[in-house]
Amino acid sequence: MDTDDLEPLKAKPKPKNLEPMSVDELHAYIAELQVEIRRVEEDIARKKKHLSAAESLFKK
Repeated sequence: MDTDDLEPLKAKPKPKNLEPMSVDELHAYIAELQVEIRRVEEDIARKKKHLSAAESLFKK
């Protein structure tokens, strides 16, 4: 049983107010978001690999 199914859904975070940010700060913010996107993509790939391994184990 997956415990993620039992946890309540988290509220979406409020969008960051970009208005007071300078161009340099916006570029830095984009870089931070790109790092986070890569981290999430790596986690998705890892989970797909585990799922594939589990599926192949149970198909035999």
